[in-house]
Amino acid sequence: MSTALRRRRRSSVNSTRPLVAFLLIASFGILFAGCSPKEESPTTEDFTFTEDDVARFKELSQQAEDGMVALDAEGGPPLYLEGQNMGEVPVVDLSMVNTFDAIRSGPAATGENLFAVTNEFLNVRDAPRVTAGSLDRLDHGDTVTVIEFVNAAWAKVELPGGREGFVAQRYISKLTSEAKLTEEKEKYKDLYFVDFGFLNVRKSADTNSEKLGELPGQSFVKVLSKDDVWARIPFEGKEGYVAGEYLSPFLPNFLVRQVEFTLPVVHYRLTQGEVLKAMPSHISRLKEEGFTFIPLRQFKDLLLEQEERDIRLEPNTITLVVSDVTPENIDDVSDVLRASNVRATIFIETKHLGLDGITQKKVLTLIANGHDVQSAAHTGDDLRSLTNAQVELELKQSRKLLEEYTGREVFALAYSMGGVNSRIESKVSEAGYLLGVGTGQERTFMRDQLLRIPSFVISASASADEVVGLVRGE
Repeated sequence: MSTALRRRRRSSVNSTRPLVAFLLIASFGILFAGCSPKEESPTTEDFTFTEDDVARFKELSQQAEDGMVALDAEGGPPLYLEGQNMGEVPVVDLSMVNTFDAIRSGPAATGENLFAVTNEFLNVRDAPRVTAGSLDRLDHGDTVTVIEFVNAAWAKVELPGGREGFVAQRYISKLTSEAKLTEEKEKYKDLYFVDFGFLNVRKSADTNSEKLGELPGQSFVKVLSKDDVWARIPFEGKEGYVAGEYLSPFLPNFLVRQVEFTLPVVHYRLTQGEVLKAMPSHISRLKEEGFTFIPLRQFKDLLLEQEERDIRLEPNTITLVVSDVTPENIDDVSDVLRASNVRATIFIETKHLGLDGITQKKVLTLIANGHDVQSAAHTGDDLRSLTNAQVELELKQSRKLLEEYTGREVFALAYSMGGVNSRIESKVSEAGYLLGVGTGQERTFMRDQLLRIPSFVISASASADEVVGLVRGE
C-alpha cells in the first residue's frame, strides 16, 4: 500500500471517530429508553442494565473515539486491521486452545488410566514427595496417563515424550463415561489405605499379639476380611491383622464426561427468502411443546463446567441459530426474535461490519437483548475451497473483528453451506474456536463432534408440526 493511500485511509478512519462516538452514545440512550416496560407489548422482554453494562458501553464509546474500533468509512472492515499489512494474519488470543481441545476429546479421552488435572496447576516431581525436584508443570485440563498409584497420596505418571514423574493424587481425576463409572469403581473394591502416620501389623486380632511389622501412612492395604475392630490383610507372604479404624477406602477422583449430547440445533438461513416470516410460528409451537431455548454461549459455559463436575443439559433444550445476516435483514431478525422472546445465536460474516453495513450499535443491541453473536468467517466463501493460509486469515480476522466489536470472546463458527472436512476442522481448532456448526439431520452428537455440530436447516415452507417433528426425532 502506498504512503499516500495509507494517509488517506488513516485520515478517513480518524474523521469517523467523533461520528462513531456520537452514534454509540446515542445508541446507548436509545437502548436505555427502550428498556422501560410497555403495557401494549406484553411479549417484549425487559432488560436491566447494570453498572458493569454502563461502564462497558462507555469504554466502547471511548475506544471508538480513539480510533481503536476498526470501522471502514467506505463500508465493511477490510480483510486486515489498521496498521497491519494487507493479508497479514492478525494475532488472536489462543490461550484456550488446549482447554478447548481437552473439552472436545471424545471417547478416546476416557480410555485406560487417563487422568485430567483439576487444580489450576500441578507440579510433576522426580520422586513421590513434596521436597523432590520439579520435572514439569501441568495446567488445568491437561491429561496424563497414570502408570500406578504409589500410595494414596502420589501417582506415577507418563508425560508426553515418554517421560515419567510423580504428581499429587488429589489433584487429578480419572476421565470416564457414565456407562463405565461403575466398572471403574469396581477396580478399587476392598482397597484401603493407612489413614494415620503408621499402623502396626499383628499376628492375631489382639492388641497384645505379636507385632509382625508396621505399615507406613498412606500405603495401600488389600483387606481380606473386616469386622468392626480388626481387618485381616496379607503381609510379607503371610497374613496379619490391623486396627480397622485406621484404614480408609481408597478411590481416586472421577470426572464423569458426558459423551453424547442431545441438543437439536434449529438453523434459519436468511438466504431462503421468506424464512423470517415462518420463524415466529415455529418458535411459538416449540415453546408450547415445552422446549427451552439456549444460545451456544450457554452451552459453552456448560461444557466448561463439565470439566469440574458432572452436570448435564436439561431435557428438551434446543438452540436456535440464525445465519446469512446482512445489513438489509438484521433489523428484521432483531424484531422477530424480540417479539418471540427467545435468545438465539446469530452468526455474522464480518465483511458486513461497518458504518455502511452492520454497525457496532446494532451488534451491541443484539447482545443487550440476550443474544449471542458469533462468526460466519469473513467473506462467506466455502472454506474448503481456500488454501490453508486463506483459511487461517478468514478465521482469525473474523474473530479479531468481532471481538473488538463486541468486547466478548468469539468461540463458535458457522460453516458456509455447512462445508467442513478434517482439514478445515483442524484449522478452526487452531484458530481458537470451540464449536463449529454445519448441517445434518441429527439431533444428537458426540463430544468429538463439537467442531461439526449438525443443524436442521429450516425452510420457509416448513410447518410448525414439521419443525417439532425434526426436534423430537420423529
